[in-house]
Amino acid sequence: MHYTNQAKDLFNPGTDLTAAASAPVAGKTFVTISGAPTRGLFQVATATPGTTALGVAKYDAATGDLVGIARGHRIITVTAGEALPAGTTVQVGTNGQAVALTDGTPVGITMDTAAAGTDCYIALR
Repeated sequence: MHYTNQAKDLFNPGTDLTAAASAPVAGKTFVTISGAPTRGLFQVATATPGTTALGVAKYDAATGDLVGIARGHRIITVTAGEALPAGTTVQVGTNGQAVALTDGTPVGITMDTAAAGTDCYIALR
């Protein structure tokens, strides 16, 4: 069989990637694309409330530093922006933290309970 107009993977499986921080990024928070690629890397910054997240920063990064981004279907710790019971669908909140879904884009579901400011296991979408 011959395929035409094939899509090509840039990252495969694409669940982890390295990006350049265009602003300081805190580990265990959601990040999003913040500009055109630089040095051959995507630029990221902390995701703002209600936006679609690219993934979760694996560790803190200063402006210009490289930062690992965890993405894809996995369970990872994310800082809770409020008290979250297990089984809550979450969206990006202030400072890229996880908050209960209200009017944003769902980014995952809590796998345990968490108090505000603590780690919460989130199953990413």
